[in-house]
Amino acid sequence: MMLIEALLAAAIFAMGIGGFSLLFIKSWQMNSYTYEMGQSSLAVSQGVNELVGYLRKVRQGDDGAYPVKSADDNDLVVFSDYDKDGITERLHFYKNGNQIIMGFRKPSGGLPKTYASGDAGTKIIASNIINNASTPIFYYYNKDYPGDQAHNPVPTPASVSDIRLVKIFLKININPNRAPDSISSESFVELRNLNDYDRVK
Repeated sequence: MMLIEALLAAAIFAMGIGGFSLLFIKSWQMNSYTYEMGQSSLAVSQGVNELVGYLRKVRQGDDGAYPVKSADDNDLVVFSDYDKDGITERLHFYKNGNQIIMGFRKPSGGLPKTYASGDAGTKIIASNIINNASTPIFYYYNKDYPGDQAHNPVPTPASVSDIRLVKIFLKININPNRAPDSISSESFVELRNLNDYDRVK
């Protein structure tokens, strides 16, 4: 009887340990899911907000160039004083692998001001980006939006004189090999200073 009781007790103990282990694993997975979801949401929100902040303040380049230099699905070049030093930098936003990069270039110190080709430096705006060819980062809208839905967003590469509004759309997945799935965020930004260029052709 003692042997049977011992075996029974061992079996009950083993089942208890197994149940506790299963509960622990499930709890850990749920906490991990929640943590990763929070990380993804925060990352995509920060990336979009940073882009919005830079684009909202676009202005004429220090060489007299139009505020928007070029605009494509995943590549946008504008002029803006992003570091608030009174100098208008040329900013180049583009996707490189799974990152959104901002390249920047200050104008020359002489007169007339000029901007050398290429980026002088770069800054990572967002990582773990999974936008693909069917989900561009940038969408462009003309002054007739939202009344004119047929011609908006405008085709890319966009005619820069047509752009009045930009939609930023980011999809982020910190770990594609496990849940949660991608987190998406979008935001519209009005390029305020472009209202001064309504007659630009």
